[in-house]
Amino acid sequence: MTEDKIAKIFAEEARAISNIPVTSVYYDVIDLLYRKVHTDGGKLITSGMGKAGQIANNIATTFSSTGTPAVFLHPSEAQHGDLGILQENDVLLAISNSGKTREIIELLDLKNNLFPQIPVIVITGAEDSLLARKADHVIITGAPAEVCPLGLTPTTSTTVFTAIGDVLVVLMMEKIGFSADDYSKRHHGGYLGVKSRSQSGTLNYRSHSE
Repeated sequence: MTEDKIAKIFAEEARAISNIPVTSVYYDVIDLLYRKVHTDGGKLITSGMGKAGQIANNIATTFSSTGTPAVFLHPSEAQHGDLGILQENDVLLAISNSGKTREIIELLDLKNNLFPQIPVIVITGAEDSLLARKADHVIITGAPAEVCPLGLTPTTSTTVFTAIGDVLVVLMMEKIGFSADDYSKRHHGGYLGVKSRSQSGTLNYRSHSE
């Protein structure tokens, strides 16, 4: 039945998330981000190519909305001047399922020419890849097979990337004691803005669109 096929795809994706290795590296990454961003005044820079880049962009915007300044850097545009976004106290988070993405490896080399001291966090399915060897901290996805019937389209891999990003965001929110009031100051518009102001007791401050 069609429903059985759909349920199987959901089950495979859920299994991939449950099989992500859980190690202390998550706390090492959070401690690093806290020190560099919240103590030293830097920011988190995320990067990835293609579908991984879309997830990296989402991770950056989610971190920013929850109190940790972050920005997405496209690895190709970095070669045409956008690398200038880097500052000495930043942290670079790079995502590549294969650990072989040429543009990401080149980005790390370019970063080293400008600010070699900037630490690198890598999320990948390939623990022994060149990219992983260049990183200060490596978060392994468990390298799940894609649910794509061709085994090619980034599907399950982007699911686990997203889940890992969510874990990092939640751990950082807890570390900095991020509150509904803090959220409302960064997310004024829409339903979430109203909900966060309601939780923080500042509902009387309304936008023109409400």
